[in-house]
Amino acid sequence: MKTKKGFMLREVAGNSVVVAVGEASRSFNGLITLNDTAVFLWNLLSKGATEEELVDAIKSEYIVEADVAKNDVAAFVEKCKKAGLIEE
Repeated sequence: MKTKKGFMLREVAGNSVVVAVGEASRSFNGLITLNDTAVFLWNLLSKGATEEELVDAIKSEYIVEADVAKNDVAAFVEKCKKAGLIEE
């Protein structure tokens, strides 16, 4: 998976947000606010991480159980897919 071209992570007024730029801004209006964990995952996705790699990274970074990490990553990925932010 990878973040779609035209979506960038930016800091606005102390908040981390994903915004559409260029051609992507024609079909996507607005922004999406990310918490620290979502920023961590977004940065990995921008490098083409798999869902399994995201789960492993969450387990290592936040020291959580495998089931919790898997469920959290799945929820994040699903939200990103529904918003049209990532491609497989």
